[in-house]
Amino acid sequence: MTTMADRITLKLNAAFAPQRLQVIDESHQHHGHGGWREGGETHFRVNIVSEAFRGKTRLERHRLVNAALADELAERVHALAIAARAPEEG
Repeated sequence: MTTMADRITLKLNAAFAPQRLQVIDESHQHHGHGGWREGGETHFRVNIVSEAFRGKTRLERHRLVNAALADELAERVHALAIAARAPEEG
């Protein structure tokens, strides 16, 4: 069975060919809070470094990531914390 973290990883790799990508399921930290569901896979943190973000504002970067993950956000993911950087930003 493919996890939501695996789906997010696959989609972000396909969309941005990142030099670095980290997808962290933080759902366990939100047990009982808004958007949490039994089984987790609702709250994620994404750290991504890609050429695709060069020259883009923080808002533009977040919109690109959210667009790439539109299905996951509509289906199960309640919260997505994004740190999207260009390579020179580390």
